[in-house]
Amino acid sequence: MQQFNIRPETSEDWWEVEALYDLCFAPGREALSSYRLRDDVPPVAGLSLVARDGQGILAGAIRFWPVHVGAHDALLLGPVAVHPTHQGEGLGGYLIHQGVDAGRAKGWDRVMLVGDAPYYARFGFTPLAGVEMPPPTNPDRVLGLELTSGVWSGIQGLVTRWTR
Repeated sequence: MQQFNIRPETSEDWWEVEALYDLCFAPGREALSSYRLRDDVPPVAGLSLVARDGQGILAGAIRFWPVHVGAHDALLLGPVAVHPTHQGEGLGGYLIHQGVDAGRAKGWDRVMLVGDAPYYARFGFTPLAGVEMPPPTNPDRVLGLELTSGVWSGIQGLVTRWTR
């Protein structure tokens, strides 16, 4: 993998990251139910990362948001995006690993996302039976990762906006 400068996202990166997400995802991405959980809630400081190439150009980004699952706290991973000129270099996976490790270091116990199970299984994500994202979300795409062993066991309920 080529050398990238990976660092926490700052407010100066915000619009450039948004432009990358617009480039990488379908129009209307903000209509997804996961965006209702992000409205007026800032991403978790220090966990949302940007990757810049040797020329300082944004190559990738990942964000993590706080949510509640029933009475429990969790990180909602997403979106993660890699500029088309850097796809296939392992940068997306690297950002996922770095973000998850940073979440663990900051004391978070669990991460969830809405995504493709075969892709995210390589990072340890598994389906979360009984965890309900706001509709319309395919329940088969609701995945979780334990940062502390056993923390998803028995957790069920609706995923709701962060209120702290």
